[in-house]
Amino acid sequence: MIGNWSGTVRRALRSPSAPVTYGLIALCCLVFLIGPGSGLDPAYGTGDELLAAQRAYFRRWGVVPAELFEGAPRAALTPATALFVHGSWVHLLGNMIFLYVFGALTEERMGRVEFTLFYLGCGYLALLGYAAANAESSQSLVGASGAISAVLGAFLYLFPRARVTSLLPFLFFLPLRFPAWVVLPFWAALQWVAAGQAAQGPGVAYLAHLVGFGLGLGYAWARFGRRTTGVVPDSGAG
Repeated sequence: MIGNWSGTVRRALRSPSAPVTYGLIALCCLVFLIGPGSGLDPAYGTGDELLAAQRAYFRRWGVVPAELFEGAPRAALTPATALFVHGSWVHLLGNMIFLYVFGALTEERMGRVEFTLFYLGCGYLALLGYAAANAESSQSLVGASGAISAVLGAFLYLFPRARVTSLLPFLFFLPLRFPAWVVLPFWAALQWVAAGQAAQGPGVAYLAHLVGFGLGLGYAWARFGRRTTGVVPDSGAG
């Protein structure tokens, strides 16, 4: 049984059984590559010209809390468009790795349509919650981390014993494998601490991470109840 479960995890990560997850990754990468954030398109210029283009781009497609609650129809769409915009290569790669690792199995469990609506809905609400807590801010917020945090929350409920490889700085970045019920609550606790220390307004959207994580965990609990499949000991996560 252990071997079968490990094989299921690997197939979910390496086979085309999660087209929505892989499609989201491809779309986010494409949007980043053709936008000014990547710095690859010479049409956006260089130096100060590129920085100005990036600021304008993020303000147009990202969430600006001060504008969101003014009632403008365009601003109401930004919590959805911001999910596909990233600010840097590190921002993009970090989010896409998390989506790749945790999204495939979650999609396989929910189904394609439900997972798509779950991802977009929770991502929208996570960014909306962050904007509400920083309603006077004029800084733009972009990134898929709110939606991906919801995926992490759902994964924790659905597959609590699936083992996740983690790199811990205080252990010299040794790759260690822990159950999801250890890794993901620890990650959520770090977001909570960081959000409490972010007293000067927007920066990294730790609050959006927490809102998304809570939404994902709550949705999985309400939707699936005790019908989870991730209760097999010593399972593998790729």
